[in-house]
Amino acid sequence: MENILVAGANGTTGKKIVDILNKSQHYNPIAMVRKEDQQAYFTDQNIQTVLGDLEADVNPVFTSPIDRVIFAAGSAGKNVIGVDQEGAKKLIDASKKANIKKFVMLSSMGADKPEEATQLQDYLKAKHNADEYLKNSGLSYSIVRPGTLTNDSQLEMIELEQKLNKHGEISRADVAQTLVQSLEDKTAANATFEIIKGDTSIQKALHKVS
Repeated sequence: MENILVAGANGTTGKKIVDILNKSQHYNPIAMVRKEDQQAYFTDQNIQTVLGDLEADVNPVFTSPIDRVIFAAGSAGKNVIGVDQEGAKKLIDASKKANIKKFVMLSSMGADKPEEATQLQDYLKAKHNADEYLKNSGLSYSIVRPGTLTNDSQLEMIELEQKLNKHGEISRADVAQTLVQSLEDKTAANATFEIIKGDTSIQKALHKVS
């Protein structure tokens, strides 16, 4: 069993990621949360937690052995530089020191060209900078850029391209599943891609960038 650190575990998508990992036969989730009162949700399910604040020193998070990382954290627009950009960079640096095998980043459609966005430009700039930092880190990575997130049911069917050139929606459940499937070494290795709801299975779609 490999230990997977999930940054942003307490978020809506983060909880779905942790749940998928917890049911897996290959992975053991470690939920990274910012506050002590967020730990009970996970410890009640016998899921390991670790306290870590992306606005502070994150190196202590790696006191326990970590094999791979999923970054699904976000500030919900409250501190896009401190969390979405610099917090991601800190975790990338700490992951490198810890010799993790792969770093899977939850990004956003539009992060490739934030200057062209009519909305959320500051957020997309922050995501762009974090993505570029990861690409240049020397870590093995996958960068997943979904369209508009919904709370719809899981379909396990997506449309995937390095650049889709169209907008669309996708459920958080399918994004979570895509992130988890991207953890494997040979899946979407050092690839950046966009996803929306579609008619191809996640596993098959990921072969496009593997």
